Amino acid sequence: MIVCPFNHAGFEYGKKFLCNFLLADDMFEAMSENEKYRRNQMLENISDDDGQRLIKLARKSIAQNFISDDDAIDRLRQDVSESILKEYRGTFVTLNKKGRLRGCIGNIEPVKTIFEGIMDNAMHAAFKDSRFSPLSEDELADTQVEISILTQAEPLDYIDGNDLISKLKPHVHGVIIEKGYRKATFLPQVWSQLSRPDDFLSHLCMKAGLHSDEWKKGGLIVSTYKVQVFEESL
Repeated sequence: MIVCPFNHAGFEYGKKFLCNFLLADDMFEAMSENEKYRRNQMLENISDDDGQRLIKLARKSIAQNFISDDDAIDRLRQDVSESILKEYRGTFVTLNKKGRLRGCIGNIEPVKTIFEGIMDNAMHAAFKDSRFSPLSEDELADTQVEISILTQAEPLDYIDGNDLISKLKPHVHGVIIEKGYRKATFLPQVWSQLSRPDDFLSHLCMKAGLHSDEWKKGGLIVSTYKVQVFEESL
């Protein structure tokens, strides 16, 4: 599980945040070949209709904490495409209230189906993000839901810091860095606050608990991924 520090409207780096990952490497190694194949056959695109249904799913999942309505979840389960129920993807759910971050939690690794991931991460973003108090029922009406569906992360080979910068695609790539036991990610949406690749990488290094210029020294394991974003209109 990852707690993310940014939203589109503001720079939230000053708040305390966690960098906890649900790592699925060992579990993935133990899978059958058929299961590995199924997880690797990730959708290129989610339809707009399914995207809107998943936003409703996130909101309904949060609302369940206040008023139980299992029928609503079941109806959405029946309405979404079969692939949403079967495909494993990394997912994030971001909550914004009046243009400011109110919660954001997700998984990079495809440890759950899209449907299950959105349900769980919506609940975690609303009630388990340690930077914020749990979302209240009164706040929910003023809270905007955004969901991100991730592609599988791919290793990025590079020679040095300059080469790394040249290979990153601002506003397209989400980036994961690793060094030893330290690991962190920024979603592509973070480029809207940190549009220069050197600033982006420096803050990402700090998020991982590394020195801000660690990316210049080499030795970082870097991976990139893309996301499809659906945003709720209030």
